[in-house]
Amino acid sequence: MNKQPLFDVSEYQARLAKTKESMYRQGVEVLLVTDPANINYLSGYDGWSFYVHQGLLILMDQAEPIWFGRMQDSNGAKLTTWLNDQNIRGYQDHYVQSNLRHPMDFVADLLKEFGADKRSLGVELDNYYFSGQCLESLTENLPLASIMNANLLVNWVRLIKSPAEIGYMKMAAKIVEKVMAKAAEVIDAGVREGDAAGEVVKAQLCGTPEFTGDYASIMPIMPSGIRTSTAHLSWVDRKYETGDLVLLELAGNKHRYHAPLSRTLIVGKAPTALEEVAKGVIGGLEAVLDFIKPGVTGEEVEGCWRNAISGTKVVKESRMGYAFGLNYPPDWGEHTVSLRPGDKNVLEPGATIHVMPGVWLDEFGFECSEPIVVTETGCECLVNYPRELIRK
Repeated sequence: MNKQPLFDVSEYQARLAKTKESMYRQGVEVLLVTDPANINYLSGYDGWSFYVHQGLLILMDQAEPIWFGRMQDSNGAKLTTWLNDQNIRGYQDHYVQSNLRHPMDFVADLLKEFGADKRSLGVELDNYYFSGQCLESLTENLPLASIMNANLLVNWVRLIKSPAEIGYMKMAAKIVEKVMAKAAEVIDAGVREGDAAGEVVKAQLCGTPEFTGDYASIMPIMPSGIRTSTAHLSWVDRKYETGDLVLLELAGNKHRYHAPLSRTLIVGKAPTALEEVAKGVIGGLEAVLDFIKPGVTGEEVEGCWRNAISGTKVVKESRMGYAFGLNYPPDWGEHTVSLRPGDKNVLEPGATIHVMPGVWLDEFGFECSEPIVVTETGCECLVNYPRELIRK
């Protein structure tokens, strides 16, 4: 079968080597990877099959990961990964959503086959895709293994992007520019919120004349009116009205690599309170973009933001940014660096951060964000879109 991985095999092998180095430092002899973004990162596998259990086994003495998943997805693994066919193991359908057996029973048998059932086994314990029953099955079937938490081990390896990865993120950035422009075009008084959302999703998938897009890990976040006073709401079954404020948190995606972007739109005249908050947020964002450079920590970036908004009408207690990149639903964040007090992680060239100083007050909210890549001398904004309140 003709393999079609996105990256050179040498890049996958370098990622695997870095993962094994981290495993060695943490005392992990076998790593069970269940996060679909981490599976993709290390193997290239890409399919909408994460609703059933799937993953990779990384063994120190094996040159390639072992992919496991539902048998009917095995050809997908053969097409999208760099792995040899003998390292692609599909389980039969009687493991799927069964009360009698569990896919981790199959994984335990694989570990026994490789003589790895008595080793230290790292699992992504706090991952969306690793359940309590996964742990129960492994514990029961591998009584001599030492099961330990290796959550985020691969996520931290993913933090620094290669030039090829950044290339895909720049393609995603071109897509989100068109997505945001489409949202600004279609939202107006008398338009149904769902119809506007439909045009946004269409723009995400259609991409640009040069390349199409992919589905984002988060559906368009675009609340209006009083619903802008909180984060993470979307559209409802109503028509926009004059005076409506609309938050737009959207993304472009290319080959699972994201470029998220937030802006705020007002239908009609903006009230003074909104104008003041917008000025404070945008000024603080621009101060942060000027401040970011290699060597600064997440909390130092947040401190710059806090100083910049001092004396303005802006109030924000939550973090104001996070690492992002390759991902699947339900999140495009990487769960590593956060721009908030106490984050001592040092930014390095190649890290990609969504600088997202969203503000949600009692009566309304305001968002204006930038996805950036840390460079050797500062940071580069991936997206080129006006940094202002959108007025209709």
